[in-house]
Amino acid sequence: MAGLTDEKIMYKVRDGELAELKQLFDRYNVPVYNFFLRLTAEAAISEDLTQSLFYRILRYRNSFNAAAGSFKSWMYQMARNLHADYCREKLRLSEVIKNVHEYPEDVLEKEEGFKEHDFEQLKKAMAGLGPVDRELIVLSRYEGLKYAEIAKMKSMSLSAVKVQIHRALKELRLLYFKQ
Repeated sequence: MAGLTDEKIMYKVRDGELAELKQLFDRYNVPVYNFFLRLTAEAAISEDLTQSLFYRILRYRNSFNAAAGSFKSWMYQMARNLHADYCREKLRLSEVIKNVHEYPEDVLEKEEGFKEHDFEQLKKAMAGLGPVDRELIVLSRYEGLKYAEIAKMKSMSLSAVKVQIHRALKELRLLYFKQ
């Protein structure tokens, strides 16, 4: 079973073998959590969104079609939608409740060869980007999605995605080295 592709496993889940979703969860829960963490910068929210994503995968399993794209791109499209829903809800709540205090958790990732300061500097630079640029960098560099997959997710041409990512990376470099 370990040699099965994500798509084959998802077809099994779609056909009612719900326990097979555990394999996909084991493969993707950490990358998805990190995706949400980079977008929200809040550990608790990222955990909730990760759990909600896998619930949605289970709930909407019948909509999966490998002919339309890979499982990974289908899953990240759901993750993007979930994050957008979260942002809309957060905006709505902030309009209802004035002067809400936010307590972002500072989550540090330990990596060999990099200092904590480097990650903090990158985190600040990423926060300085617009939400579209930040999402493009997270999807392409952190989550490893191909430009063609991102183009399909965002209903853009491949060349437009390449140009936007190039500009986003250029802006990120400026923000990073300006600190």
